[in-house]
Amino acid sequence: MLIDILTLFPEMFDGPFDHSIIKRAIEREIVKIKLHNIRDHGVGKHKVVDDYPYGGGEGMVMMPEPLHNSLKTLNIDKDTPVVLLTPQGRKFDQKTADDLAKHKRLVFICGRYEGVDERVRQHMVTDEISIGDYVISGGELAVMVVVDGIIRRLPGALGAEIEQDSMMNGLLEFPQYTRPAQYEQWEVPPVLLSGNHAEIAKWRRQQSIERTAVRRPDLLKNAELSASERQYIEDEMKDK
Repeated sequence: MLIDILTLFPEMFDGPFDHSIIKRAIEREIVKIKLHNIRDHGVGKHKVVDDYPYGGGEGMVMMPEPLHNSLKTLNIDKDTPVVLLTPQGRKFDQKTADDLAKHKRLVFICGRYEGVDERVRQHMVTDEISIGDYVISGGELAVMVVVDGIIRRLPGALGAEIEQDSMMNGLLEFPQYTRPAQYEQWEVPPVLLSGNHAEIAKWRRQQSIERTAVRRPDLLKNAELSASERQYIEDEMKDK
């Protein structure tokens, strides 16, 4: 996969993309990430990329020309998603990550300031994504989250643990423990020390279901649950 990122601050990506899963995926040539400085296509000798909003108001707006010229240099196929990271976009979730991971190429635009000129939305992007209902300084941090979520879904980027990831079956992950078996007065659940893999799997599944029901009940509607598991949730919730 090829991922192009258009940003005013390419240096922000040095740390996150130089470590862990993303670094390994790049080294294995599973993914290639190219950073493009929008300011290289700024207007005039001062490479201006933003201006005051028409109609008045606070802050600055990213101009359409630098973004348009940046995109034109990429020779993008019509089937390649061009995604703007913005609080106004649809919320990023596991399904979105899975869908985007199916493409051979992705282009991301990092918004800044008070946002981008509306003509960018209307004529240059194919999708708009938000990582949550809150405001951060720019799209750079958001695209780091999105890219990490996508790369985890690429074949070869992770081992067998990918299927145990929280959210992969629509449920939150079960509780995890490691050594020592007892720390202070806090003990690991005995079933995890039993060596009975069937009972451990059963316990983990039940814990995952219960945790989701309590913390993120909104996920249950689309979770992969049997009829008996849904009945169990209904019965448990009645008692709470």
